[in-house]
Amino acid sequence: MDRWLVVGLGNPGPEYAGNRHNAGFMVLDELAARAGGRFKAHRSRAEVVEGRVAGTPAILAKPLSYMNLSGGPLKALTDFFKTTGLVVVHDELDLPYGTLRAKLGGGDNGHNGLRSITKVLGTRDYLRIRFGIGRPPGRMDPADYVLRDFAAAERKELPFLVDRAADMVESLVQQGLEPTQNKFHA
Repeated sequence: MDRWLVVGLGNPGPEYAGNRHNAGFMVLDELAARAGGRFKAHRSRAEVVEGRVAGTPAILAKPLSYMNLSGGPLKALTDFFKTTGLVVVHDELDLPYGTLRAKLGGGDNGHNGLRSITKVLGTRDYLRIRFGIGRPPGRMDPADYVLRDFAAAERKELPFLVDRAADMVESLVQQGLEPTQNKFHA
């Protein structure tokens, strides 16, 4: 039976909860709410919900390592649960705020969480939901920017974007990449 692993990237702890870098965690929280599940600690160093995404069996996971070490928990999850599909939800500097994209493979664009996952999996060929957070203003260091909370104006639109990203995950699992891109990419 097909079972998907849907991983949201972020940093653990309340001090990071509203950060741009935690967009993946926000989307996973929405998917868990839709599945009627609560995240529980798992020996893979991740919080996990076993449930369904769009009627399909799925493991929802938020690695409890810091972003740069996301690959370790992801590898432990794939080994433990023997999943057949993988979707990684992550923040993306190279997309304007409010832009959501589904993609298969590609580079890491300097995203250390993706770099860690690609290294442990030995492949770049996994599905991704890219949650656009935009570039930092002026000469701000991107590392500082991703660890800041969304701005007040951004927070007004954030629930809609999180909801739409969760819809995209459901579409990916249920219908595949091309139909999802056709439906959600403007």
